[in-house]
Amino acid sequence: MATYHKLIFGNCMNMEEIENESVHLIVTSPPYFNAPFDYEGLFINYDQYLGVLNNFAKESYRVLQEGRIIALNIDDMLVDGQKYPIVADAIKILQKAGFRYRDKIIWKKPNGYLRISKRSGVILQNPFPMYFYPDNLLESIVILQKGKFDYRSISNEIRNLSRIDKDEIQDNGWYKTLWEMTNVLPGSVLEKNVAAFPEQLPYRIIKLYSYVGETVLDPFLGSGTTMKVARNLKRNSIGIEIIQDLENVIIKKVGFEKDCEGKNDGDKFEIIKRSIGKFKSVTINYIQKKKSKDIN
Repeated sequence: MATYHKLIFGNCMNMEEIENESVHLIVTSPPYFNAPFDYEGLFINYDQYLGVLNNFAKESYRVLQEGRIIALNIDDMLVDGQKYPIVADAIKILQKAGFRYRDKIIWKKPNGYLRISKRSGVILQNPFPMYFYPDNLLESIVILQKGKFDYRSISNEIRNLSRIDKDEIQDNGWYKTLWEMTNVLPGSVLEKNVAAFPEQLPYRIIKLYSYVGETVLDPFLGSGTTMKVARNLKRNSIGIEIIQDLENVIIKKVGFEKDCEGKNDGDKFEIIKRSIGKFKSVTINYIQKKKSKDIN
């Protein structure tokens, strides 16, 4: 089965290239709010960040089919000593856009991933009440739904092609609200300077919430992980990414390099670049200047 993949360089607060109710699943991870590892100081304030999520939520509701799922990998953020309740606020924003809150899955990083930091080490330096600040090994995957799904709308042929291995579900604990997955480790070439989620995350979401031949959207594409996994699972995909410098990284990850021609099994790949307008794509250099307040 040949698949189709569209890469859009632009701001996902507007998804004008995508028709109403043409997407079957949205799986994505918005940028962390002003995190030191993910565009520190990019947003002027928290309200601006929530404004981006608000526009993204409205557009996501428009393009998603009735009954379908949006899965958001997101986490609360500590910035300059203040903790922001991003998970709770994101759920409220998506509910206001029309989505129905369905589930929350916690994904746990390996125990050895994190060592005692300055934050958690405070209690060791001062072993008294009120000095406790824990380090975080967890992230949230919030699952929301647009209306109710019509299970009879899927043919028996597609159902069988999309069958999930019960052993995979049981052996890897997919049935629990706690998923243990290894995060993308520092030094990964294609994820350099990008806060990418592990392939296992979109792999599970795509298998659990979409059928073969359907279309998966990632509005905050990053290095292209969702598109790669969607293609491997015989789904079509659309990715929106604001930073145009990531073009070669995404093309390589998804497997559409020039030297791959003739090896694509009929799969199609299209790139759209917004070069003008309020929702155009930008460069990393532009973002650096914006952070330093050299431009508006």
